[in-house]
Formats: sequence, structure tokens, C-alpha cells
Amino acid sequence: MSDQQQQQQQQHAEQAPLLGNSGRTATQLSSTVRRFSPLRLTSPKVTLALVLSALGLSSILILQSRSRSHTVTPSPYGQFPRKEDRFAFLPCTNETIPPALDEADPLAAWTSLLDPDPANWSWGKQSNLTSRVDPYAGRGLFMCGYLDVPLDYTNASDSRIARLAVTKYQPAGPSAAGKSERTIVVNPGGPGGSGTQSIWDKGEARSQTYSNGEYDILGWDPRGVNASLPAASCFPYKADRDRWALTGRPYLESSFENPRTQLQVVDAMHEALMAACLQRLGDFPRFVSTAFVARDLEEIRKALDEEELTAVMFSYGTGIGQTYANMFPDKVGRMVLDGTEYVRDHRLVGGFGWTSLDNTTDAWNDGFLGECVRAGPDHCSLANSSPKHASSLGYSVDLARLQSRMKDLFHSVMLRPIPGYTVQSGPAVLTYPILIEGLYQSMYSPATWPAVADMLAQLERGNATSALQMLHENLLWQYDPVSEEAKREAQLPRGRQLPTGSTGELGFLVICSDSFHAPVPSGATSAIPSLDWYLNLWQNMTTQSFIAGNSRFHDIIPCRHFATNWPFGPAETYQGDLNNTLSNPILLIAEPYDPATPLRNGRRLAKEMGDNARLVVHHGYGHCSRFPSKCTNDVARDYILNGKVPTHPETNCYPDTTPYAEPWPKLENARVDPVTVW
Repeated sequence: MSDQQQQQQQQHAEQAPLLGNSGRTATQLSSTVRRFSPLRLTSPKVTLALVLSALGLSSILILQSRSRSHTVTPSPYGQFPRKEDRFAFLPCTNETIPPALDEADPLAAWTSLLDPDPANWSWGKQSNLTSRVDPYAGRGLFMCGYLDVPLDYTNASDSRIARLAVTKYQPAGPSAAGKSERTIVVNPGGPGGSGTQSIWDKGEARSQTYSNGEYDILGWDPRGVNASLPAASCFPYKADRDRWALTGRPYLESSFENPRTQLQVVDAMHEALMAACLQRLGDFPRFVSTAFVARDLEEIRKALDEEELTAVMFSYGTGIGQTYANMFPDKVGRMVLDGTEYVRDHRLVGGFGWTSLDNTTDAWNDGFLGECVRAGPDHCSLANSSPKHASSLGYSVDLARLQSRMKDLFHSVMLRPIPGYTVQSGPAVLTYPILIEGLYQSMYSPATWPAVADMLAQLERGNATSALQMLHENLLWQYDPVSEEAKREAQLPRGRQLPTGSTGELGFLVICSDSFHAPVPSGATSAIPSLDWYLNLWQNMTTQSFIAGNSRFHDIIPCRHFATNWPFGPAETYQGDLNNTLSNPILLIAEPYDPATPLRNGRRLAKEMGDNARLVVHHGYGHCSRFPSKCTNDVARDYILNGKVPTHPETNCYPDTTPYAEPWPKLENARVDPVTVW
């Protein structure tokens, strides 16, 4: 590395404490985006005065901050945060976002956010219990907190921290003795998935699924993600990211004349984007590898004061779980890894992309289309005749004919994008990349298949309204110009933004970190292959899977420019084996039709781990075991509650239903909105 590069990296390392939180003040942090905050759930309108009187509490607590005074009224359920609570949990409201990194007294600033009125807290579902004294008796409570961890675990002299946002659903409610025997720690995947949002969306249901509602369930935003700080965002505003995304992810099939020229454009854009990440984030991308996330997970276990880690990890979260289990084998308690990765693949150049394509085409042909044909036209709109064959006598829809129809439809969109209009954005165009990206995402969730099939049937008939609403609005745009977030962000100086780490940038920074020490791949002359090598890879990936190949390729191409900007590489990656002897065996779940984590992953990992793991083969569609199966749920619940693993190395479980089980309403008397289903 040249002296100039060393000087540049040192300069950005020194700037990182400022760049990491984008210069945000505590005031800016407190007025945050609703979608990164808990939504207030409907609750009884009981005044604070009545509850205080009923429980005999009426004192006022004054906290002094180094920067200002905070007047905090205690809640009717006692003081928050509880003593010796390392997460400093408060009942969640719309204001409970972790304090800024430059806050002089973060705990005092955080404690001042306590809203003493339980009517403003985020509660679980309505309880069947009734109480004259406590109107919230029997209801679980969402708790928000944060945990400070070292930014660089490998350098004790570096005093910088990462501040992790944490949310917990506590089924026992706000009682001081409410903490359960075990806490289920959840990661939803990614890289870049928000664990706090996962708890909001599914925490209460997952506590019920895995523990009959007995155990607390906790999610965290990994470093750089969502509300955690520093935030990994390489654009000044979401609108800038939207503008960039319009040209940044072309599909090979629609690059008719010269795909290499198109790849040159993509490569130049990623060179610029990585340079922007260096400017905005400094050396922070050196500290986001999966190994560091696993160390954060160990700090979470310690903060919970539990001897073993209890966890349910999904998708990329299974990579965190594998890494954690082999870095801290004596701390493994009961861990479910659902939608299993094989982290050895991610140590290869492009491995995150090209190793994941096994099942996607089968999921499309056997699942989306095949199940549609079997369900028939009353359940799947595509099982009706197409307009071209509507008047043909004796014409019936079979799999081969439906495949041919879809191929013709996609080709027509590739040749001529479909113009249209949406109320939200005005003029819109449905392009081939947008359409296929939407289909790829739908492969993750069979619950969306009836709506997507109906959307495609409408496209065949020349109606693009549903497609534009589903795909154009939901896939392209992160920025909503009329949102409260946009109004608040508009008040900030140019180049500043609210605390919203981007899944996109964080995702490829993790992918590039984990593959930084990759060996030279076959056909290349260096660990940073030429564009011609990547063009060949792009062609191979799209040939293997027209649905997933392009999307996965764009996840890995940015890594060509990681080493240029961070020549020292990540501070740590885990390169060890995956067969260390664990204190308890873990439970793996893998799916034959999973569009992102093939069954092959689970079987390779189970083979390497030997007696340290058992594998459940979940024979449903979609990503992870989201397609319902009582068998899979029973095995996982028995394991989490009782530590019981299946006797055999591999157990087969089958779904309880089919993707098109319910009749789909006809368009003329539809009672459901396909966009809402999507």
C-alpha cells in the first residue's frame, strides 16, 4: 500500500467518530422515522392519574444530565430502566430510539425518553384477563433498549463504540420479575435485516411458536443497520439512493447489444459508490464482518446474564449462528438455524451469489406454476386460458403451456417496457428487471403467490395497474416525499440524514468483508478478477436461474472495489472449521425449494458438524420454514423448551396446506386488494 493510501485510511479512521453518526445531534435522533420506531398499539384509555392512584405511586424522579435536566415521572409499574439492566430497557414508544454517539450523557438522555403513561406503551395483544387495578394484566410488553459494544474488538486502544438498538417482547409484561428463564435471540437475515423490526412484526407470534409464549424474544439491529449506530449509509438522502438505483442493477438479458459495455457502467457505478462509502463512513466498513457480528451476539448473551445462548436465526442469520457456535462453542445453548447457509461458500469470490441458485428455477416451475395448474382456475388466475387461447376449443392449461405463456410475456416486457400510471408517482414504466426482481422476491413467500399470479394474468390481458402498484412502487422507491421522515430530514443541512442505516450498502459491505481473504478463483489471475471473468460469471448465473441470477450477481459485483478503499481489509473474519465440539447440539432447518438457501447447504453443514447438529428437511415452498408445518414447529418448540433434538440425523416434515388452497376472488367481484396481499 502506498504512503498516500496509508495517509488516506488513517485520515478516515480519525474522522470515523463524526462520520459514523453523520453529525446527528440527540435532538435529531429523538425525532426519528416512524417505520424505525414502535407503532403504538391500541390500548385502554386509562389516565395516568388513575393508574398511579390505584398502585400507590405518585413520586417524581429528577435526573441530572451533564448537558441538561431531565424530569422523569415514574410509571405505575415502577422505575425504568431497572437496576443492573445493561440494555437500559424502557417500554417502547415512538420516541425510544438509541441516543446519538456524541450524546454527553447517553443514559440520562435515554432515560428521559420514558413515557410514564402506559396508554402510550406498545403492548401485546389484548388479554383475556381482567383486573380493576391493572387494565394491562396478562398482556405482553415491547421493551426498547440499546447496548454499547467495542467498534474494534481487535484493538483495545480504540475507544470507539458501536451502539446496537435492541427490542424485546416480554410476554409477562412490565413486572420487574417478568424476565423469562431463557431469552430467544432472533436475527431475521440479510445481511442488513433489522432485528428490532422483526420483533415488531413477529416477536409475539414467534414467542408463541417456539415457546408457547413462555420465553422473552429479543432482536437487535446489527452494527450499521437501521437504528444502530454508526449507520451504514453512503448517500446523503434516500432520494439520492433511489435515483442511483434506477441505473445500477441492469439485467443481462436486456443488455441486447453489448453486455460488457453495460457491465463497465455497473462497475464504474460501484467504484463510485464504494468511494462514497469511504468518504461517509471512514474505516467503519472494516468492522462489520460476520465475525464481529458474532462477537456482538456474545455481548448480548452476557448482557442477558444467561449462561447459554438461546437463539432462532434465519437466512444470513444462520451464518451468524454458525460463526458464533464455532467461535464460542461452550456458550451454545439451544440454537435453531432456519434457512441454512453454508458459510464456507461466502469465503469465495462471489460465493454469496453463485452458490445460492440451486432451487430457484424449481421453485418457479414446480411451485409457483405447477401448484397453480394443480389448484385450477378458481384458486389461481393463471390457470385460466390466456387471451390468445380464450376462444380455442379444447384448450386446457398444463404446466408446459403455462411456462410457454410466461416466457412469451417476459420476452414482450423485455422488448417493450409497459407504460402506465400510479397515483403515488405519476407516470411509470414496468421494465423486465423490475418484473423479474418482483418474481424473485415472491419466491420467498408463497402467501403472495395468488396475488402475483393474478397480477401476471392481468398483464397478459394488457392491464399493468396491479404490476405497477406492486412492483414499481414497492421495489424502486425508499423515499416518500410526503412522509414525516422527509419533512424532518428536509430541515437538516445537506449531507445529513436521520438514523436510517441502509440494508443495501451494509449488505455488500458484509459480503465483501467475509470474502476478502478468498483464494484466486478458477479462470482468474488474481483475487480481484477482471471484468471479463465477472461477465462470464454473470452469464453463467443468469443461465442457471433467470429469476435469481441477475439479482444475486449485483450483490457481489461491488466487491471488486472493496480492497481499493480499505486495503487493510476487515479487522477480523472467521476462517476456521465448522465442526468444533459444542456444549449442546443445534437444530438446522433447510428447504428443498428455498430460493436463497438451498437444501444442499443444510446437508453439507450437517455433515461437517456431525453429532453437533440435527437437520429438519422442511418440504414447503418459500424461504426458511415460513410455509406452515405443524411438524416443523413441533420439533423446533420441543427443542427450544426442552432441549430435545430428533433421534435421527435428518427428519422430514411436510406442510399443512398448499400455496393456492384458498379460492381467489374474480376480478369483477374481488373483495381483496392484490397489492395489499403483496
